[in-house]
Amino acid sequence: MQTLEFRAMNTEIVLAAEGEPDMLKRGFAQAQAFIYSAESRFSRFSETSELAALNRSAGAWVSVSDDLFDLVSDARAYFDQTRGLFDPTILDALELAGYDQSMDRLKTQGARAPRPAPNRLLHDFRAVAFDDTRHAIQLTPGMRLDLGGIAKGWIAESAALLLADYAEACAVNAGGDLFALGTPRGATDWEIELEDPRDPNITLTVIHIQSGAVATSSITKRRWQMGAQWQHHLIDPRHSAPAETDWLCVTALAPHAATAEVFAKALLIAGSAQAHALAAPRDDLVFIAVDRAGKLWGSPRAKEFVHVGL
Repeated sequence: MQTLEFRAMNTEIVLAAEGEPDMLKRGFAQAQAFIYSAESRFSRFSETSELAALNRSAGAWVSVSDDLFDLVSDARAYFDQTRGLFDPTILDALELAGYDQSMDRLKTQGARAPRPAPNRLLHDFRAVAFDDTRHAIQLTPGMRLDLGGIAKGWIAESAALLLADYAEACAVNAGGDLFALGTPRGATDWEIELEDPRDPNITLTVIHIQSGAVATSSITKRRWQMGAQWQHHLIDPRHSAPAETDWLCVTALAPHAATAEVFAKALLIAGSAQAHALAAPRDDLVFIAVDRAGKLWGSPRAKEFVHVGL
């Protein structure tokens, strides 16, 4: 298995593939270039990104690329499927919690001084309008979207599909959002270690998948100190503040990376009291959660993918 590691989207990216060396070299270059390009289009931290342009034009119709149109359309569907726990309009709440610059900058420079809260932290995402003919989107006045997580999942899967044209088997891991295709030589599946969110040097269990997506969301990774209080990036839309949950992380398995990414976050916000009911309507979704004591929880089919620990 050959690998290529680099940093993009404020996280570590790992491309892994098997195949003919010259083909893999070309595939790695193509996938890496795609990831850099997609990041520049969908980042909320770049004033020149397509997403930033859409946010600045809230209230007006904006013709967007096919990819951005599909991402926002999919986000709208996920909003309904997660009963609003996935809500891209949380950007104001994220910034109020201190996440108003890239995570790399936040970790090195610290959070900025708190700013006055806007009049309204959340907008009604159901009010976004779509014009399929023109591929145009109209946000309501003042609305801004953060597509960080769902975009990262989409980028990881798209890059893996691109790399697959050059490889016999491959996977792309974008900071916990992983999409795999094919089967490694001499193996029956992909083995993915699930680390202890309390100590990344400890592996709690190993997840086995044939192909598809695995995404992990955690409240222990992307966190920072603002004054005397620790904050994290997982905003609960019901309170417009970092989520208070009895789980430390959730790993979701699904056919598509965006689905896994969205539900990993939504199920983590839901916690043990609501997660099973939220996941139940989707028979293509499996999840494994870790609570504050390090105990593993799982959906009914989780034992098919986790052989030890559940």
